Amino acid sequence: MTATSAQDIETAARLLAAATDVTLLGHVNPDADALGSALALGRVLQQRGADVRVSFGEPDEAPETLRWLDDGGLLTRADALPETDRLLVALDTPTPARLGRLGARVDAVRAAGGDVLVVDHHATNARYGTHHVVDERAEATAVLVTRILEAMGAPIDEPVARCLYAGIVTDTSGFRRASPETHRIAARLLEAGVDPAEVARRIVDDHPFAWLPMLAEVLAEARLEPEAAQGFGFVHAVVRSAAAETVRGEEVESVIDVVRATREAGVAAVLKQTGPALWNVSLRSAGGVDVSAVASEFGGGGHRRAAGCTVPGTSEEVLAGLRAALERAPLLGAEG
Repeated sequence: MTATSAQDIETAARLLAAATDVTLLGHVNPDADALGSALALGRVLQQRGADVRVSFGEPDEAPETLRWLDDGGLLTRADALPETDRLLVALDTPTPARLGRLGARVDAVRAAGGDVLVVDHHATNARYGTHHVVDERAEATAVLVTRILEAMGAPIDEPVARCLYAGIVTDTSGFRRASPETHRIAARLLEAGVDPAEVARRIVDDHPFAWLPMLAEVLAEARLEPEAAQGFGFVHAVVRSAAAETVRGEEVESVIDVVRATREAGVAAVLKQTGPALWNVSLRSAGGVDVSAVASEFGGGGHRRAAGCTVPGTSEEVLAGLRAALERAPLLGAEG
């Protein structure tokens, strides 16, 4: 994939500066990077006089931990979107399929001669728009949105900065994987008034008590396979639907961050049950194995060190498929 260029960013900045009606979409089950990026860009466009909507295919409501980012009232349910879009912006979304039920809007806009701007940092991006700002070297889509806003000459107030910071702090695992440039961006966002402790508390650290028994139940069945994943080690846990019923989706998603801390495993996986025989799988790599290649085998995607997919079958069948795919996966070099 060709990395984005300064010209791509300038083109996107001109397109957005001229926009009067914009729909911004994040991927299904949006995280802080997808939703924060969309809300930050949407607020700037709203301040410039455009009609703006921010949405996603599923679920119907944004995660509770992220709703407070929407200072401008931009969040719009999928079923309340207009029939057509003059300009569609897809953020943090590598393929139209990751837009869920809203994916068909991409072809509809293109067929009508409209513009589709894709802003993303996934290595698996399919470049499905009419314009692209796609760079897998960026640690977060929020980094790319910041560059676009700078090219637009747009001021960044505290609500915009907060949305951008939320995307960056989560996708860099608390800046553990942030470049010097990204640290400099974060410093500018803090200067705009962001309270970093508040962002981390509300998005990352704040869980209800029900999270503890759910976590205890799930971790009791976690298993370590030291020789798997080409000798790097494989740790996995399963969140069954009965356990997930007691907590929010945010708590279920957080399990991977606990499991991946296992010292003896280079690869971690969490299977989250979404149907009688259907699982959303989160994959993390400590740096030895490219888990985006594993996810791609099952129709998913992501980053080399963090990826996901949806797989049918029993939990044991899914784990067997993951084991086999991990043995075939490319290894990462020092830059991975």
